Amino acid sequence: MGADRGRRYGLGRRRRSTSPVVLLGTLGLLLSGCGSVPDSGEVEPVKASPAGESQVRVYAVPPREKAEPDEIVNGFLEAMTSDDPDFAMARKYLTKSASDYWEPGAGTTVLRTAPDPAGPKEPASGQGPGLTYPLYGDRIADVDASHVYHPAEPATYNQAIHLVQQTVADGKKEWRIDSLPQGLVLGDSDFQRNYRSVNKYYFASGQNSLVADPVYIRQRIDPTTRMDPVTQAVKVLLDGPTNWLKPVVESAFPQGTGLEKDTRTLEFDDRNALKVPLNGKAAKAGRTQCRKMAAQLLFTLRDLTATPVGQVELLADGSSLCVLSGEQAEEFAADRGTGRGDDPYYVDELGRLALLRAGNEEPGSPTPVAGPLGDGTVKLGAVGVARDERRAAGVTGDGKSLYVSSILSDSEPGDPLVSSHGTGPEDRLTAPSWDGRGDLWVADRNPDEPRLLRFAGGKGTPQTVTVEGLDGARIEGLRVSADGVRIALQLSKDGRTMLQIGRVERHADATDPVVSVAELQSAAPQMETVTAMSWAGPSRLVVVGKEAGGVQQVRYIQTDGSTSASGVLPGVNQVTAIAAGDDENQPLVADSQDAGIVRLPSGANWQTMVETGSSPVYPG
Repeated sequence: MGADRGRRYGLGRRRRSTSPVVLLGTLGLLLSGCGSVPDSGEVEPVKASPAGESQVRVYAVPPREKAEPDEIVNGFLEAMTSDDPDFAMARKYLTKSASDYWEPGAGTTVLRTAPDPAGPKEPASGQGPGLTYPLYGDRIADVDASHVYHPAEPATYNQAIHLVQQTVADGKKEWRIDSLPQGLVLGDSDFQRNYRSVNKYYFASGQNSLVADPVYIRQRIDPTTRMDPVTQAVKVLLDGPTNWLKPVVESAFPQGTGLEKDTRTLEFDDRNALKVPLNGKAAKAGRTQCRKMAAQLLFTLRDLTATPVGQVELLADGSSLCVLSGEQAEEFAADRGTGRGDDPYYVDELGRLALLRAGNEEPGSPTPVAGPLGDGTVKLGAVGVARDERRAAGVTGDGKSLYVSSILSDSEPGDPLVSSHGTGPEDRLTAPSWDGRGDLWVADRNPDEPRLLRFAGGKGTPQTVTVEGLDGARIEGLRVSADGVRIALQLSKDGRTMLQIGRVERHADATDPVVSVAELQSAAPQMETVTAMSWAGPSRLVVVGKEAGGVQQVRYIQTDGSTSASGVLPGVNQVTAIAAGDDENQPLVADSQDAGIVRLPSGANWQTMVETGSSPVYPG
């Protein structure tokens, strides 16, 4: 459900520095995402917040009189990491013209560690008299002005800050910055301390199911807009979907809807209910439309509260438009579940589809399902269970054929829906995946005819789905999101297996649409090899893989490619498959060559459930 929800303020470590920035910390639980200024704790100078200490607060101070150039540069870089209103203190390190030019909200460059000013270089070629301080670092991501996170394979960051001496009061001269990169430049630890990932929600085009659209907002008051986190989240929702998701979603809010003028704070009452004042454009909405608007808000605000949102009331020009409770909003969830226990399934040692009891304190014996996929008639190698848990799709152990059958009653297997003509299992069918619309997806890895296939309603003749931007890569694995508008693909090329997310577009006739996958984007650029993956919520995946020269790890990754230190999970050896439920309380289940089928309950270590088996999956 996005990046770390709720943070604690902690006492910072002592760290020597000559820079004029102070850090103040105190203990306390951040429940709604809104920070308050601590009124106790130790004041101490720092160079930058240490990695992993995301609880600290940095308070900027102006440059001291007669500050040396090094102090000016370091002081400005550190002031960028604070919550100072409109970065007023940071601007004191700039000349008037540089302050007018500099727009902190233009975007954020994220480096692996805090930018390192190397210099000065003198004289500054082409920039007149003064000093130039090159800035170096490893760039790992950018966050644009619309709050979208763009990961990048680590690359060298090389910009510069230029200083001049300017005359101040009493004719004295002081060093100030007159040229600098636009936006903010932060180390990853400072970025994680200052920003949080939030899912805003829109409706899948033509559907009543909501789709998560992750963006980053400030952890506390936004220095530029002075909005608290709740108000920031509402504003970014009203701004509309991100450009990548826009072609496949729609918003219920009337065009031009925004917050009532000068709204900077929105507070939940003691029942965890919220009133949201909107401008007059919202008054155009009828009751049905208003309920959908409120559902978008309710789902968006879930990431910002430690307790469930009670209700949302929408106001326009001071008049109430509608009220929607958290329970009522569930009708718009992409995966509303079946009412069953939502336990995972796996393929047992006899090639049968069986149900695991992973959620029990002591897992019971696996139970084969009914029908040909569970009675051994079809020997399975990989499976996918429909989200309604009435049917399942199974790929035979040799990877050649795909069958679909009921798992609630006995029946004959019938003919396979498709068969691959690849020469070996590794060149045949992948594990299948079901979306929330009831469609079934599978890829054929046959080198002579590689293709992505979709079966509308999980039956009939397959439709070949065009995937734009494959560029010679082969699909090795896939998982479709519950909302059906995003697909995660494992793509192999040049000895590397990458994880990319594609947008599922449906064109023309709604009853028999032409479907394609567009605009692939990297979800794990730092990983050299991705072994297995699964959706683990509306905008999160759990991924098994390794970085170049590293060891295998299991970690959570947002669909926008962002990660956090808390996303790394306890290690387990030789994982070949992994499964996660849409509910984050459901344990992860994995296939480990060393330990068998294992589960990871909350707050515990991996536990073996059965010693032999393969292909663990949750419905979907």
